[in-house]
Amino acid sequence: MSTLRFHAIKETFNRPVIDVKEAERRSEVFGKNVFNNGAMRQYLTKDSYKSVQDAVENGSKINRNVADHISTGMKEWAISKGATHYTHWFQPLTGTTAEKHDAFFETTDDGGAIEKFGGGQLVQQEPDASSFPNGGIRNTFEARGYTAWDPTSPAFIYGTTLCIPTVFVAYTGEALDNKTPLLRALQSIDQAATAVAKYFDKNVTKVNPTLGWEQEYFLIDRALAKSRPDINLTGRTLLGHASAKGQQLDDHYFGSITRRVLDYMRDLENECMLLGIPVKTRHNEVAPNQFELAPIFEETNLAVDHNSLLMDVMAKVADRHEFKVLFHEKPFAGVNGSGKHNNWSLATSTGINLLQPGSTPMKNLQFLTFFINTIKAVNDYEELLRASIASASNDHRLGANEAPPAIISVFIGSQLTNVLDELEKVKNGKLSPEDKTDLKLNVVGKIPEILLDNTDRNRTSPFAFTGNKFEFRAVGSTANCAKPMTVLNAIVAKQLIDFKVEVDTLIKDKKMKKDDAIFNVLKGYIKDSKRIRFEGDGYGDAWEKEAKKRKLSNNKTTPEALKAQIFKSTIELYESLGIMSKVEIEARHEIEVEEYAMRIQIEGRVLGDIARNHVIPTSIRYQNLLIENVQGLKDIYGKSFKKYAKEQMNLIEAISNHIETINKGITDMINERKKANGIDNAEKKAFAYCDNVKPYFDEIRYHCDKLELLVDDEIWPLTKYRELLFTR
Repeated sequence: MSTLRFHAIKETFNRPVIDVKEAERRSEVFGKNVFNNGAMRQYLTKDSYKSVQDAVENGSKINRNVADHISTGMKEWAISKGATHYTHWFQPLTGTTAEKHDAFFETTDDGGAIEKFGGGQLVQQEPDASSFPNGGIRNTFEARGYTAWDPTSPAFIYGTTLCIPTVFVAYTGEALDNKTPLLRALQSIDQAATAVAKYFDKNVTKVNPTLGWEQEYFLIDRALAKSRPDINLTGRTLLGHASAKGQQLDDHYFGSITRRVLDYMRDLENECMLLGIPVKTRHNEVAPNQFELAPIFEETNLAVDHNSLLMDVMAKVADRHEFKVLFHEKPFAGVNGSGKHNNWSLATSTGINLLQPGSTPMKNLQFLTFFINTIKAVNDYEELLRASIASASNDHRLGANEAPPAIISVFIGSQLTNVLDELEKVKNGKLSPEDKTDLKLNVVGKIPEILLDNTDRNRTSPFAFTGNKFEFRAVGSTANCAKPMTVLNAIVAKQLIDFKVEVDTLIKDKKMKKDDAIFNVLKGYIKDSKRIRFEGDGYGDAWEKEAKKRKLSNNKTTPEALKAQIFKSTIELYESLGIMSKVEIEARHEIEVEEYAMRIQIEGRVLGDIARNHVIPTSIRYQNLLIENVQGLKDIYGKSFKKYAKEQMNLIEAISNHIETINKGITDMINERKKANGIDNAEKKAFAYCDNVKPYFDEIRYHCDKLELLVDDEIWPLTKYRELLFTR
């Protein structure tokens, strides 16, 4: 095995330079492989094009006859781009994307062949649903499921395949994907936010939630990654002693990008431009061999699709450059993990960002309305928001001194805190002219002074206001953005609906003017949600104690956090908005706790295999060399050999102690795993893996890592941290 390690290292020395050329301006190639408005105008009839636009803007259904015209135009466009196949591209509850390719090819009765792609094939397909997670909605032998075209996310060509973004539902109608609930949540917040926005501008007809994600990742040479069974099977290192040099010098963050990595980034960005993914920013992150890229904001559904597509493209481009991309939230112990910050805002059909402070008191009243309602929504559903980012891999990152803690809180900065404190002092009931003038001039009127860079960033806050948007920083790097975005948009939609009811009631029953009613309701919300606002350091016991006083949840593990998915309040939320039924909600909870248990199970098996079949045999081999050395010294020096063999004998004993502890830990872990596997209830099994199996990981790792320091480097089988993190 040591031969594989050194062969892999040697292989990295001979990597050829891949020259990446950018032949055209990015603005000229952007969206070249996307069936966007420009392509549709060229290949569709006027009526077909209008039908697609109506579906996108108004949610209207596309007639099957029109679908035939659309599919013909889409096919001709795709073939002109070199496409030979098409696929319904969807996002099942596996955390990845799925696709089944069919050729634009059919035989004819006269023995010939034609390219064929009809409206029925565009609008709906029937993939086998039996092998995808369904949470008990369907029996294994019931295979039928449907994918249905989502016209709000344009089709695109990747390689030689036309990819058509779709939703995925069971034969019985339940959603089996991440996209369907997201689309429903987006529809809910559009309706709720539009109704509230009309208080300030009657011309608003639609509100689009926008999303700008930031994707962090590690790049490891592919040969080195292949030499590590744990990276290949779990996406992270289950053992490995820290490198003497890590990130302590802060010399990687925003540092000069090496030629090989820059070539990868340029190649990736070229692919993104063709696919219409508007990536804009690239840089070195804090940890060695860690990087980040980020796009321009987009409408949320499209941004989610683009992030899912990007992760697939990143892996494929990495192959060309002999890299492996690691998306795991914590692939290496002792250095920073990776997140996927979700920057969220609301944009109106009139071009206004509802979370952007304005230049007049009235515009700032609009800003405060959406700003405070968002905070109130997070306060009321903080446990559900925490559940939306829960995973076995993100558990390693949250609260690990480089990421937000598992406690959900909102950071808004000192200036906006002062604004809310002043607003809270407004008297109840009808505002006097003096109150109103004072409020607008001294409180609301001050908001334009709060510039984008006037609000400091709090890296320990899971949910921070950063000038004109909220940044959900706790989202993990492997996550599908649809999950946290479904929850966030749903809870804000529900809050805005409740807000409008309260305001309208005050206007109707109390005869209040609109501004007075809005101020009165917002004042109550500020007080009700005060506990969720936190400006301090999120690390350490002090905040945990304070959060407990505030009655904020601190669900540190995934099984604990996921309970919020099936709270009565969650079911009422989703059912009232038509986002998910109780059956769909419970099915997703079942799927996620099952996945958690399976991931811990896999990691336990891999760790046991590496420890017993790689670490222990190598340690014994080295121990035998030491024994031979001691025996030789005894042959030379006789009874006085201990004087010269003292350190060797200490090493022999230390190795034996570590081996004994590792073996016992693995045996005990296996026994606990067997007990957990005997539990039928998925949630109880997940807790058993979390509480009884996972704790052995750290103990086994500790002793394996100690052996790494003791055993001769020449025979150690596993590629070390210094090689994984500092081979460029």
